[in-house]
Amino acid sequence: MKKLFAIIAALAFTGSAFAAAHTEKEKAAASDGPKTEQQSKMASCNKDAAGMKGDERKAFMKDCLSAKPKASTAQKAQQDKMKSCNADAKGMKGDERKKFMSDCLKG
Repeated sequence: MKKLFAIIAALAFTGSAFAAAHTEKEKAAASDGPKTEQQSKMASCNKDAAGMKGDERKAFMKDCLSAKPKASTAQKAQQDKMKSCNADAKGMKGDERKKFMSDCLKG
């Protein structure tokens, strides 16, 4: 009977040690990998919400997490360039337009 209790206790201890080690591995894997866009957004919003509590924090987090990401300066410049090139290519068709757009967007 004592051996049975000793075996059960050993199995219980081994199981909890294994579970703790497994949890630590999951945490390490989660922190090592690259963050998704949503995880980055959540971290940023949490940082900005420091000091807020209750309904104020809930409202801020809701607005922050639902906000669309702003276009970067490079994206904005590319969009402006595309608009300009499109306007200049008005009336062109086919290969002539493709060539013009390619040259315009490169330079």
